[in-house]
Order: sequence, then C-alpha cells, then structure tokens
Amino acid sequence: MKPKIEDVAKLAGVSPTTVSRVLNNRGYISEKTRKKVHDSMKQLNYYPNEIARSLFIKRTYLIGLIFPSTSNPFYGQLIFHLENIYAQLGYKVLLCNSQNNEQKEKQYLQMLQRNQVDGIIAGAHNRGIEEYDIPKLPVVGIDRYLSDTIPVVSSDNYDGGRQATQLLIEKGCKKIIHINGPNFLETPANLRRKAYEDVMVASQLKPITYEFPLKSNDEIVSGIIKDLFNEHPNVEGIFASDDMIAAKVIREAKKRGISIPDHLKVVGYDGTETTRQLLPELTTVEQPVEEIARKAVEILNFQIDGKHEDIQLEAILPVKLIESETT
Repeated sequence: MKPKIEDVAKLAGVSPTTVSRVLNNRGYISEKTRKKVHDSMKQLNYYPNEIARSLFIKRTYLIGLIFPSTSNPFYGQLIFHLENIYAQLGYKVLLCNSQNNEQKEKQYLQMLQRNQVDGIIAGAHNRGIEEYDIPKLPVVGIDRYLSDTIPVVSSDNYDGGRQATQLLIEKGCKKIIHINGPNFLETPANLRRKAYEDVMVASQLKPITYEFPLKSNDEIVSGIIKDLFNEHPNVEGIFASDDMIAAKVIREAKKRGISIPDHLKVVGYDGTETTRQLLPELTTVEQPVEEIARKAVEILNFQIDGKHEDIQLEAILPVKLIESETT
C-alpha cells in the first residue's frame, strides 16, 4: 500500500497540515521541521500526488514544447536551453515533435491541454489551428506567427538576410541565388528572403530564389540543389536559409569540382554550436539561440503570472555575421 500524507505526519511527529505546508511551501516552517518531514518522506518512499497538489496551487509546473523536429540543430539547441531554463525554475517540459503535420500538431495541443500545462512554446509551422486560441492558455511562438494575439520571438531575420546578401556582393558575386522554405508560411524567417531581394534589386542584380516544400526530406532538398546547379552552372554566390541547406550546397559543389570560395561563395543561417563544430569553415548568420529561449520563457511567464502589460507581442533579437572560409 502506498504511504499517505498521514503516515508521513505520524513518522515526523507533526500534523498532516504541517506536511502539506512543507510540500506546498506555504507559511513559516522551521528548517528543523522541514528536515523531519523530508526525512520521513524519504524513509517511507513517499511521493506527493502532483495532480492534487496542482489543483491546490493552481499550477502544474508543466510546460509544453511543440517543434517540427529535434534533429534540426537549431531546434535541438533551442530545446536544450528551454529545458535547462525551466529546470532551474522548477518546471518540467513535455516535448512534442510535430514533423510539420497539422493533424499531429492538433493532437499534441489537445494532449497538452488535457495535462493542464501552464503554458506552451511552439516553433511548429501551422497557423490557424484553433487549439492555440484557447482563452487564458499562455502560448509563445518562436519564429512562427501562430495567431494575431500570440506573442512571437525571433532573430532579426531581415538584418540577417541583408548582411548575408551584402557580404556576397562585397565579395564580388553578381549571380547570387537564395534557397529557402515555402514562402506561403507566415513566419518571420520569410524576411530573410525579403532582405535578399531588396539588397539585390538595390544593387541592380536579379534575385533568384529556389524554394523547397514544407514536408521535405534530405532527398528532396538535395534534388532541388542539383537542379539549381544544373540550371545555373555559373552561379557565384548562394545564400541558404539555414546551415543544413548550406552544408548540402557545399557537398554538391565539391562533387562537381567547384572550388569554394574561389568559384562559389556560400553563406548559411543559424550558426548553432553543432554546425560551428562540424562545419567551422561555413560563413553564417548566427542566431542568439540561448537569448531567444530566455526571451520566450520570460514572455510566457508574464502570461502565466497575469502580467499582460509586460508582454511584447513581437520580440526581435540581433544576429551576428560570422565570416569564415566559404566566402
């Protein structure tokens, strides 16, 4: 039989009310009493009923995270920081991989609501999902516009796209191609493409963009990159919307005997720790991943605490261009 709160109280020589106050950290409790209660809990192998406790304190200390995939280095590093920050705050996280599947995303949202999470941080793609618009459900989007009322945190995508394109032009490139995800997605990341096009037009150069579909795999993206080289063998510069795409560009260029950076210059985007370790030669636009995580947590916590006057509807954090051997 599982031990009860009364068993802990009896062993500790205190009342059940005192045990409850220790568990919920309410009111003054001497360190001596607190230690007796915790020692008794340990001796009896007693674990408090988290559901009952959450009803009492009106919080579950659970946060839902919804992202397309943990295999992407940007999302992997971001989730690492989010989990680490929340662990320090006494929260646990429930991680959901949506795999760009709208139905799966809806099911995860419903599951998180059933588990009464205190809030959700989402970097998934699908806008217009009604489950996000539940009144009093704190939600923050990362690089995704989930609805007109949900705050979003992102890097300065326009400035990143501007810096990347300007660098390629300064390096003497005239035929510069941009590769990005589907433009129909309502995401701040589209500003990378907007900046590329603006800088190209301002420099009297023709913008050329290759898009890959939402549900892409390595084979599809690699096929699009092959098409790019076949259709534009004289390309001089490529600005890829993330470092994984940039890595595939470099691999394909090497297969074709194209010298980087002598005959082709490449700039990526993200600059995660994983990419910097595995591909240190890549010139890239570095997103402040840890700062993005901290800002998202801050805004979500303002919502949870009811401090709506402190909430930014859109928080934009600065990026940094890291120049290396591919330019």
